[in-house]
Amino acid sequence: MKILHCPINGPRPISEFIFGGEYRTMPDPDTCSDKDWADYVHNRSGGPGVKKEWWYHAPSGTWIIAERDTGSDQVMATYLPNSITKEATHE
Repeated sequence: MKILHCPINGPRPISEFIFGGEYRTMPDPDTCSDKDWADYVHNRSGGPGVKKEWWYHAPSGTWIIAERDTGSDQVMATYLPNSITKEATHE
């Protein structure tokens, strides 16, 4: 069984989580160009590598960020999105 570490609830089965997509920083819509905005809305980094991803822990209603190598499917760290300093929990 695959386990994902929730920063609130500890190690949990992956079946309790819902994938929410790649985490990306939104550009300022008031100052960015139309091209930059379109790139943010429509384009994703599809190649294998380490990505930051949104994951939702359904039983607790908690959104977390996981750093995952999409090539090997190894999760390197999980943390809360509001962490000012990335206090990551390493898998």
